[in-house]
Amino acid sequence: MAWLGLTPGWERLDLSNPPRLDLTAPDAAAQVEEARLINALRPISRAPLAEMPGFRLAGETEDARRALTCLTQAVYYEAAREPELGQAAVAQVILNRLRHPGYPKSVCGVVYQGSARATGCQFTFTCDGSLSRAPDPALWANAGAVARRALSGHVVREVGAATHYHADYVAPYWAPTLVKLTQIGAHIFYRWTGPSGERGAFSGRYAGGEAFLTPAILGGVDPRTQAGLDAIAPPPPRTVTLALAGETRTYTVSEPDAAGSPALPAPGQLSPARRRPTAEEIRRINSALAAMERGETAPATESGVQP
Repeated sequence: MAWLGLTPGWERLDLSNPPRLDLTAPDAAAQVEEARLINALRPISRAPLAEMPGFRLAGETEDARRALTCLTQAVYYEAAREPELGQAAVAQVILNRLRHPGYPKSVCGVVYQGSARATGCQFTFTCDGSLSRAPDPALWANAGAVARRALSGHVVREVGAATHYHADYVAPYWAPTLVKLTQIGAHIFYRWTGPSGERGAFSGRYAGGEAFLTPAILGGVDPRTQAGLDAIAPPPPRTVTLALAGETRTYTVSEPDAAGSPALPAPGQLSPARRRPTAEEIRRINSALAAMERGETAPATESGVQP
């Protein structure tokens, strides 16, 4: 498998050291070419596409107007210069997500999921400053027409149950974890693997409330491609700000090693005088305090000394 070249590590199976896409092309044009080659290596699924039902949210209600605005924004900022089928496919992905249990249950909720995060917004235009640019009137009108058809029951059968897509000039880390369905224009479309990507999984119901984008939505992540994002992210370092001799300085606190022993501080760091208690030690202390509040005799610690 060494001939692949672009994916060092894929020639072996080592789950403790997973392979990665090593995009090391020297300039932007070469990086685009490299990404397109990687995308071309991934085959399109031969399984039949799911027949998704139409979604209808017509009328002049406040929810309908807000949903149309959010969907128009997504179509415009994500695919304004794509072919009309490609624009409609983007709208279909958003409506597919709305019906999937893993995503919010309003159009605006799906579009703006994760937009308050430093990284992880689901649709890039919601967190990269694109919304500060005034749209082209003609392209905006066309995006609005595509969004209106989507909210009136139009279905793009070419993308089936797709819930993800990306431009062909990038190779995102999550693409190999999904089922590749098709490419329309510059966008490649994917669905979840297994039963979660079949039509029967799309049982979610529209909940309305387009104006209510909760902190949970704005800070949310994609459960399929980012479920472990917070779990694997290292916690921010602890800092202490001290005022000495009229000068204020902020220091980073060195953390103990895996065995709980104090770490040697690096230059500019402070070492805590005491190590952090373990979860079991905290549990025993809280248990002893609770017993004392009830007037009971606190249990002895492992050393036989009362806390």
